[in-house]
Amino acid sequence: MFSDLQRVLNTYWQQFLFISPKLLIAFVVLVLAIFVANHLSSLIGGKLRAKSHDPLMADFLTRFSKWALILTGAVLAMEVVGLYAIVGGVVAGAGLSAFIVGFALKDIAENFLAGVVLAFNRPFHIHDTVQIKDLVGKVEDLSLRVTIIKTFDGKHIFLPNAMVLREPLINFTRDGYIRQDFLVTVDLGEQGTSQRAADLLLNYVRANPNVEQKEPHTPYVILEKASATTADLRAYFWTFSEDYRRGTLALKSELMRDVKAGLREEGYAVQTVAQ
Repeated sequence: MFSDLQRVLNTYWQQFLFISPKLLIAFVVLVLAIFVANHLSSLIGGKLRAKSHDPLMADFLTRFSKWALILTGAVLAMEVVGLYAIVGGVVAGAGLSAFIVGFALKDIAENFLAGVVLAFNRPFHIHDTVQIKDLVGKVEDLSLRVTIIKTFDGKHIFLPNAMVLREPLINFTRDGYIRQDFLVTVDLGEQGTSQRAADLLLNYVRANPNVEQKEPHTPYVILEKASATTADLRAYFWTFSEDYRRGTLALKSELMRDVKAGLREEGYAVQTVAQ
């Protein structure tokens, strides 16, 4: 029994000695492939970022090229070792393999394909402010699996690419301008008609330097509802939306405070100022 065991171990040892040079070469090929993938993808990424105005696309293609080169190196390493049957089986059985992998890794494959679609035909760029369902924030990155959004309170949300592609997405900053509005209810009293209050309200809105004044983004005021003593006036204004939080939300709050104070100085009793 011991002689048989010794003979088997000796056979395995002889086979290991025979294949060890190939294993060493395969290891070198794999390490070299990883080295080349890292440096070549960095070079490609630098070229793309320098010539492209779309850093999101450049980063995505950089990651994609890196993993494609590493996969190519792994296949070459298997060929060096002599695993022709495995490599051939992978190629020949691509249909069955795709089915098995697709079934086992359905979510990963779905998110990867969605990431490819978003990279080439997507509704946002880096630093755009978007809303997906009830999540609002700035787009920070698009990877092979997730889209990273940073909310205004500093939280990072990792959304699966498939969800981003599937759900309705609102982009607040793509156009460059965004319209906001707020409602002012004033007690007219003895101060005159609703038109005078509307003119004053419009002047206060126009006086803010952050409100866009050029066509077709000029501010305006409409009368929504009027009674014998009160008027509901809604002010509409446009602003540059690159910094959504500061350029729109903070500006709207500032205008609401200024309008309320200004109308009161003119003798109007302001009942409410609301969105």
